[in-house]
Amino acid sequence: MRYAPDGDGLDEVVTIGVSISVPDPYGAQIQDARAGHGDPLARSIPTHVTLLPPTPVPVGALPAIEDHLRAAAAGHRPFRMLLQGSGTFRPVSPVVFVRVEEGAQECRALEADVRSGPLARELAFPYHPHVTVAHGLPEPVLDQAFEQARGFRAVFEVPGFSLSRFGPDEVWRPWRGYRFG
Repeated sequence: MRYAPDGDGLDEVVTIGVSISVPDPYGAQIQDARAGHGDPLARSIPTHVTLLPPTPVPVGALPAIEDHLRAAAAGHRPFRMLLQGSGTFRPVSPVVFVRVEEGAQECRALEADVRSGPLARELAFPYHPHVTVAHGLPEPVLDQAFEQARGFRAVFEVPGFSLSRFGPDEVWRPWRGYRFG
């Protein structure tokens, strides 16, 4: 959390994100690969598919946001996700990722529901479900990450999503879970 510069606490803000967790052993494998590429964020971001990117919100808005997320989850059913192969956003953004081959349509519908109401916001880029394996690293490292991720494959059921908070230690931690209706 951060506080208003004048210290009155009235403008207390927390940074949140909403995502689908990638379960272990797959999540740990991707996190280990990310660390192996030298990505400094590898251990501070649990392996996930983003539904809402980092978003600062007033602490007082959290109850309405939680109600909104419960309603969003209730309108969806569990689904199967297949992560397979590699992709990249280069040259637009220095990101290499594992592709969401099955479940992408469900992720798009979820993202639209999550990023509405009290969480409505513009995005810097169009939404594209993916799992990051390297970000902001030198080009040769991104090339290596792309090659290594080509053989990755994971299949799992997605029962819901999580609301996470960005801590003062700059680590993302799941805070609340929302199961699908």
